[in-house]
Amino acid sequence: MGILNVTPDSFSDGGLYADPERALDRAIEMQEEGADLIDLGGESSRPGADPVSAAEEIGRVIPLLKKLVKKTKISISVDTCRSTTAEAALNEGASLINDISALGDPAMAGVIAKWNVPVILMHKKGEPKTMQNDVSYDDVVREVGEFLRTRAAFAVESGISSDRILIDPGIGFGKKFEHNKSLLDRLEEFKKLGHPVVFGASRKRFIQEMFGQVPQQVLAGSVAVALLAAIHGASIVRVHDVRETKAAIRLANLEAVL
Repeated sequence: MGILNVTPDSFSDGGLYADPERALDRAIEMQEEGADLIDLGGESSRPGADPVSAAEEIGRVIPLLKKLVKKTKISISVDTCRSTTAEAALNEGASLINDISALGDPAMAGVIAKWNVPVILMHKKGEPKTMQNDVSYDDVVREVGEFLRTRAAFAVESGISSDRILIDPGIGFGKKFEHNKSLLDRLEEFKKLGHPVVFGASRKRFIQEMFGQVPQQVLAGSVAVALLAAIHGASIVRVHDVRETKAAIRLANLEAVL
């Protein structure tokens, strides 16, 4: 899953693709690099980020989405926790909704059920503005797993087909380094919940902390962690560096066959 943020303040690519033509070029490039789908986001969820209005999010996402569905051949996911944005995106051809609030908007489940599209339910603790201020868990894997199990059950009760649900442990969303590391190390446990696992750690602070906070190793670290996640059971890895990650996973798969 290639990341395409059309925001001015995302932690890694904020401002790079605010221009629609540049964003479109990047989407086509990611497709050529081997992305299986593209995740389009119109609101930053980095730690400390301020929320934007639904109108602003829609204004950023929908014009580009209209072009993407015409110019690309792969599925487009929209990263939003607002039912209004999701409805508008699905009406324009989006194929999946990536909801970091795990159906926190009371109307979101109904939208997903009506359109019968896949949805990613992610765990986060708190809101982006303050989520890293006071972080604690007794057992992060157990607690995140229970949250995702509960939200998946709610989704099914709300009319969403079980086979349309994906889960994401939410690396960096209200977690310290040791929490993120435990989630990666024990990622296979989330497969027991019965839904495909999505893993996104690309370029996050967790990567720099793992590699001694050396900026030059962010690419190498991001690829390594994505590969580890795939080995540990992730069905989808959400990344900025599509070409390099795809190559690493293909090589690992070849070695597994041999």
